[in-house]
Amino acid sequence: MDEPGFNGGLLSEMHAAVVGLGLMGGSLAMALRDKCAGLTGIDPDPVVTALAEDWNVADRVTCDLNEGLRGANFIILAAPVRAILSLIDRLPEIVTGPALLIDLGSTKAKIVEAMDHLPERFEAVGGHPMCGKEKSSLQHAEASLFEGAPFALTTTERTTDRARSAAEELAWAVGARPVWVDPEEHDRWVAATSHAPFLLSSALALSVDEAARPLAGPGFRSTARLAASSPEMMIDILSTNRENVLAAAAAAREQLLAFEKLLAEENYEELARLFAQGAEKYGRML
Repeated sequence: MDEPGFNGGLLSEMHAAVVGLGLMGGSLAMALRDKCAGLTGIDPDPVVTALAEDWNVADRVTCDLNEGLRGANFIILAAPVRAILSLIDRLPEIVTGPALLIDLGSTKAKIVEAMDHLPERFEAVGGHPMCGKEKSSLQHAEASLFEGAPFALTTTERTTDRARSAAEELAWAVGARPVWVDPEEHDRWVAATSHAPFLLSSALALSVDEAARPLAGPGFRSTARLAASSPEMMIDILSTNRENVLAAAAAAREQLLAFEKLLAEENYEELARLFAQGAEKYGRML
């Protein structure tokens, strides 16, 4: 049965190529199987492509970018942000015909700016599925990863009506919900909801004495979980959203200092009031 909002329209006629078969790209390819006219998976790591072949992730799998993009008319860039920027720069030389293009990068402003400079034969949309795990390899990929998740979409100067429709179909096809958002606004929001939380998780993990390990229960596990994220991936994200992350981290630090001050003063009534506000805001956010 078709997913809500997905009727197989444009997507069913496209030959899609997923560039990057890590957690996000691998999961997307798995979720797209049998929903496109053809599906190619591309990754520079032969170990990854061998696993992708074993798992039947796509109709065809290759390490060769040029070969993989041959015949593809819907290109999905699922690499780290700085790699996506490099790929966008290379695409005009590799893809000589018209093509739809979307990315899955964790930050959007720089990617959208790069897409704006593509030749007009490219119809491009910026994308970011709001899901994932702290483990980033294909070994942890699963077709259900996107189910119920918001799929942020951003327009570019190369976004056409057809590109908008294809991007929305892609989101629905993998079980996600398309959400159109301004790229700068997207980057401010994810700095607060995703990137600064990684810094907080890492700070907590680094500040705890390992002697406390026998009593590391659900509270520590859930709060520090993001500290297990790939350092390379997080540096890629933080470096392309630096100003927004600094602002979000400063806001969190200010709130922590307020808690510390009230606790030092034994002002438990005000602490309780702020905690109640936090609980209410958490509920509204979710």
